[in-house]
Parts: sequence; C-alpha cells; structure tokens
Amino acid sequence: MERINEIEALMRRAGEIMLSAREIENAVSEKEGSANFVTTYDVRVQGLLRQGLLELYPEAQFIGEEGDDRGDVSQGLAFIVDPIDGTTNFIKHYDMSVISVAMLRDGQVVLGAAYDPYRDEFYRAEKGRGAFCNDRPLRVSQLGLDRSLVCFGSTPYDKGMIPKTFALAQRLMECALDLRRSGSAVFDLCRVARGSAGLMFELRLSPWDYAAASLIVTEAGGRISQLDGTPLRFDRPCGVVAGSAAAYADFFAKGLDRL
Repeated sequence: MERINEIEALMRRAGEIMLSAREIENAVSEKEGSANFVTTYDVRVQGLLRQGLLELYPEAQFIGEEGDDRGDVSQGLAFIVDPIDGTTNFIKHYDMSVISVAMLRDGQVVLGAAYDPYRDEFYRAEKGRGAFCNDRPLRVSQLGLDRSLVCFGSTPYDKGMIPKTFALAQRLMECALDLRRSGSAVFDLCRVARGSAGLMFELRLSPWDYAAASLIVTEAGGRISQLDGTPLRFDRPCGVVAGSAAAYADFFAKGLDRL
C-alpha cells in the first residue's frame, strides 16, 4: 500500500496555497499556444509537491506541467503532476481547478489522487483497491449515453481543433441529456467517476491532465482510452474519452469515434 495519507496531506497543503491566492491576475505569464497560462501559484504548488513527493519517494522521477522535467515513465517509479488543472479558471476566480498527482510503476498508474480545494474533495484510487472521495466509495453511473450528461473539453490551446470538437459535441448533444464544460479535465473525469456524468471527451490532453484521474475512473468501474479505443499514452499528449461502461460502449457503437 502506497503512502496515500502523506500524499493527501501534501496535496491539502498545496490547496491552501490556491485558496490563499490574491490578485492572481498580476501573477500571470503566457506559455506557448493560445490561452495557455501559468501563474506564480502554479509554480509554488508544483515546487511544494515536487519537494514533498521526492522526500517520500527519493527514487522517483518527477514530471510536472510547469517545468522541463521529462523522462521515460515506462521504467521504474514516476510521478506525473498537474499543480493546478484549470489555470484559466483559477485566474478568473471560477473555482473549478484541481490538483492532480499520479504515481506510475513501470508505465502503469498505480495511484491517482486529485484534490478540489474549493469543495474540499479529495479523490483517490490505488490499483485494485477501489476509488474514493473523502473516504466515500465511488461508482460510475450504470446509465447509457441517452440518459447521461456529457462533459467535454474544448482544447483551447489549439484553435485548429475547434471544428471537430464542436462537431462531436453537437452529435453528443443529439444523443445525450445535455453537455457540460468545466474548464478542468480532472474535474470532469472525477464527475464521471462519481456517476454525475456518463461520458467525458477532449481531443487533446497532456498526461498530467488525465493520468491520475484515469485510475480514479477505472477503479470506480468506468472505462477510459484514447478516442479510437486504444490505451492511453503517458509519454505524450493524446485524445481522451471516458465514461460508464454503458455510455462508453454507446460512444463507439454510434460511430462517434469516427467523426
């Protein structure tokens, strides 16, 4: 069993940094790509997580969104971390931003943790041990796509994906109850894990956007993959679709992967 209690305590400390943020708009710089921002708070949170996680696991690699740490996650122990998933939300005080930590052993996610400091919700999953939110067991919905909400991300960093994203969103709107867009892939994936949403998709995400939540979803009984049904990649960006078993099956049965 991994040191999940220490990891939770560390992530809650990181959440305090987010909640204490003031005048965030004055602490922003832009990265490559459209609407791609980083704040001094992202850097502070990642620094705290890096130091704390490597104190717990000195042998591990650390791969975070805000930095140049990149390595081969297929061998040994590695952490993949998003210090603030939903940075634009954070800047705009939209209060839908989540801290995400995944632990991989030899390329497989064995621990996933996500902390929403605004709602004080700590999501966790360990391989083969189930998924929980604040110690409450999580289970995905049992409903099909036609009776489900669908979450989606609009890939704002790549405007070239707008036509395909919204073509797929339109088709899903015709098949499902309604659509939701939070601005945080981790937030949306956790909604799938808890059964609030039946499906989630985004055409392009980086591993820190989905690594931790992928295990939370599957340990809650859900399915997750690339948009063509192949396994997720943790060494490079890819598209993602996740859902309850029924809604996920409907996505492919309706040919939505071929749009």
